[in-house]
Amino acid sequence: MRLLSVLSAVSVTAGLGYAETLKPQTLLQDIVTFDNSSLFINGERLMIFSGEVHPFRLPVPSLWLDIFQKVKALGLNTPVNKAADAEASGGGFPGWLQRIKGHLRTADPEFLSATDNYIANIDKLIAKYQITNGGPIILYQPENEYTGAAAGIKFPDPDYMQYVIDQARDAGIVLPMMSNDASWKGGHNLPCSGKGEVDIYGHDGYPLGFDCKNPTTWPLGGLITQYRTQHLNFSASTPYTVPEFQGGSFDPWGGYGFDQCGQLINHEQVRVFYKNMFASGVTIFNLYMIFGGTNWGNLGHPGGYTSYDYAAAIAEDRTVSREKYSELKLEASFLKVSPGYLTATPDISNKTGVYSPNIDITVTSLVNYTPKGGSFYVVRHTDYQTLASTPYTLSLPTSAGNLSIPILGSSLTLGRRDSKVHVTDYPVGDHKLIYSTAEIFTWQKFSDRTVLVVYGGEGETHELAIADVFKWKSTGPPVQVKTVKKDARKSFTAVQWKTNSERRIFKAGNLHIYLLDRNSAYNYWAPQIADTSSSLIVNGGYLIRSASINGASLSLQADFNTTTTLELIGVPRGVSKLQINGETTKYRIDSEGNYIVKISYKVPTLFLPDLSKAKWSYIDSLPEIQPDYDDSAWPSANLKSTNNTYVGPLKTPASLYASDYGFHTGALLFRGHFTATGAETKLYISTIGGSAFGSSVWLNNSFVGSWRGSGAASVHNDTYNLPSPLVAGENYVFTMLVDNMGLDEDWTVGDDTMKRPRGILDYSLFTSTNISVPKSDITWKLTGNLGGEQYRDKARGPLNEGGLYVERQGYHLPSPPASASSSSSIPFTGISQPGVAFYTTSFPLSLPSSEYDIPLSFVLDNPTSFESGTEYRAWLYVNGFQYGRYVSHIGPQTSFPVPEGILNYNGENWVGVVVWATGKKGAKVPGLKLEAGTPVRTGRKEVEVVDGGGWERRTGAY
Repeated sequence: MRLLSVLSAVSVTAGLGYAETLKPQTLLQDIVTFDNSSLFINGERLMIFSGEVHPFRLPVPSLWLDIFQKVKALGLNTPVNKAADAEASGGGFPGWLQRIKGHLRTADPEFLSATDNYIANIDKLIAKYQITNGGPIILYQPENEYTGAAAGIKFPDPDYMQYVIDQARDAGIVLPMMSNDASWKGGHNLPCSGKGEVDIYGHDGYPLGFDCKNPTTWPLGGLITQYRTQHLNFSASTPYTVPEFQGGSFDPWGGYGFDQCGQLINHEQVRVFYKNMFASGVTIFNLYMIFGGTNWGNLGHPGGYTSYDYAAAIAEDRTVSREKYSELKLEASFLKVSPGYLTATPDISNKTGVYSPNIDITVTSLVNYTPKGGSFYVVRHTDYQTLASTPYTLSLPTSAGNLSIPILGSSLTLGRRDSKVHVTDYPVGDHKLIYSTAEIFTWQKFSDRTVLVVYGGEGETHELAIADVFKWKSTGPPVQVKTVKKDARKSFTAVQWKTNSERRIFKAGNLHIYLLDRNSAYNYWAPQIADTSSSLIVNGGYLIRSASINGASLSLQADFNTTTTLELIGVPRGVSKLQINGETTKYRIDSEGNYIVKISYKVPTLFLPDLSKAKWSYIDSLPEIQPDYDDSAWPSANLKSTNNTYVGPLKTPASLYASDYGFHTGALLFRGHFTATGAETKLYISTIGGSAFGSSVWLNNSFVGSWRGSGAASVHNDTYNLPSPLVAGENYVFTMLVDNMGLDEDWTVGDDTMKRPRGILDYSLFTSTNISVPKSDITWKLTGNLGGEQYRDKARGPLNEGGLYVERQGYHLPSPPASASSSSSIPFTGISQPGVAFYTTSFPLSLPSSEYDIPLSFVLDNPTSFESGTEYRAWLYVNGFQYGRYVSHIGPQTSFPVPEGILNYNGENWVGVVVWATGKKGAKVPGLKLEAGTPVRTGRKEVEVVDGGGWERRTGAY
């Protein structure tokens, strides 16, 4: 319930650092410690480079390992799992918090008391899996973005923060506490500040913002160079920590789609903005998100639609084809083999003209004063918005003296939206680079050689120098080599080349340097060999998940999307057998001693159902407007007051806020009964449902009108003309359908935005002379999901169902009774009048899922415009899981990925589609297809189908 997150290790020790003597710290354990440079785990200094993953946005537990393997393959070593405030409905808070008077996220006793049970239980579980107990959890964040407060709210409140910290400590959490200020200018709850202090201060950063409308425009002032200075002002004794940095972008209803967001937060953003953070000396660095997933089952808040792809490096359908994934792999792999970065001191001056005479280039140094650490020089355009390609030279201090680089002539080039990390005195096993302008991907020391992999942009001139003088040879295109002898201790070998797509291997003694262009480097992987201290370098493959050795057998788990050749560099001695995905594989050994493996890939034949020809069943999902409908089992709206005063005092005789009655998710229905005087002609109604919501109203079975919704509007007022004439003394009933788009987040402390209600804010009946009928003349009933907080579907959880008739009856679940269907109508014909139709069909799948990972999506045809009066809203259910919400005239989402495990790839599947026609002409679905992406021959484990259960008669369903 409260905002917390944990940082869990994927792989926390291998090849990431070196042990140092630590200064004593006032901590509750001695496994996770820190100094002003970095974290230590078991005495080893580590870079924590992580990506955020929300397992709840992928409700197939057997696929979580797939995501974690893809994160680890990048070179990241930890994922973050956030329990709340992750753009979910209510910010993760339960809807019943709308019923408490206390201000949320404050020291108000009513709020704190509401958190006690949840925190005690969830923290007890977290404590069990701390690294101190042999688990993966290494840090704990008790609050999130505790940064600003509403007027009149005490802030920052050390008593509140101490309470939430004590809750964790009382449950057994002994790990260091960290914070995440929502602004790098924040400075709240700092270490050593007294009550409510955290151990490690951090802030977030989203420098490019979220303007997916203009994805090629980088905003002025977005590149922050003052991060390091502010960190030193706030918390100089702790590692520089950024628990959230921009890994993508959200997109709202009516937005521009995640493909366009991906153009904004792309590989260039990764190069420029991440390297700017490295220039600031960040050593605990988390990306939000690394995998977004899906807002299935009403999980999302009103600011976003079903997809939570987030334009992240790993796409919603779990594919890793985005260039930003490969770019991130280059950077993370470099840091993984560069422990000297952790002790290097950043220069916070950001002066131009110091390390390069070209003032269009800014060079930030991170100088290492420890032996063998190396120094780092981050190069960027002074005007980071420029699209120019800029030539430059360097003047760098090295152990061989001050050098003008490149020393063999020519100049370096910084392309558009690029940034580079040059190194000096950089250790590579037993060797040392005096400098390198080419960027380092990785290096590994093998039994017979040390291999260094460097890269540069296509057509760029690069140069590196190796300490000492060697006999050398080179394969591939020619390189320029010069021996520089300054004195007996400062001699080195300089190598210059112009990068192209043809690989060079430069050999100086037992140091083998692979000179690559960037696109070729994207194809390289550096998996750690499990249960050993050694690693492997692999060239090729869509994804290299893991490597392990058992006796003389080397095993790789890998994915392939095309026929290719794998090159295995540095296979350990004693290995004579190769297995790939459990199959013994032939190989040959080339002249370099590398294993060469031919991988065949065949596109499998996939038989997918044609949904346009499927046999569909139809159920009227708005029987509430029929003359004989009985709502006697519905809860009465009889609360004369409410604790929820977010929108002010009640304007209705009884509360019509759904959460006051335990209904927090999905569609809401209200029925207002009254006896007519015969003079009523108009209905005024004010509804609230969140951004992009809609509503419709009927009088008995006559359609009155709809608010079809717009992207931003969360409240709407309408005045409708009633069907006339009404008969005096006759009983009438209004049926109101309101779409709840999720509860709002609670970002500003004490503002209580999460309490913004859902339902009806106000109503009035008017006569033709505009005289208002007493509101008390209408008595209301309401419903949402069957059972409300005592929800029925324990497998799919409390958010998956709303208040539609088919949901209350459970007909959206697999194998609904044939008797529930009233006809064999199809969604592509639709309905000719306003209303809610439910269509369901089933189909078998028989796909080669044990060998291939096959992304599937349901795709709705979406005309560029709809005839006025034919707009509609739709819900998509797949085997009972709500996996799509669609608003035809708002969008933007039309493709809805559904993972294996929700879909049964080798068995029967049930699909349901709700169509809510909001216009007078009814609505139809122009087209619905099940489409496959590129099948990937995979090494992941087989996926287990999630058994959520099928339809059973529900006691008390109405």
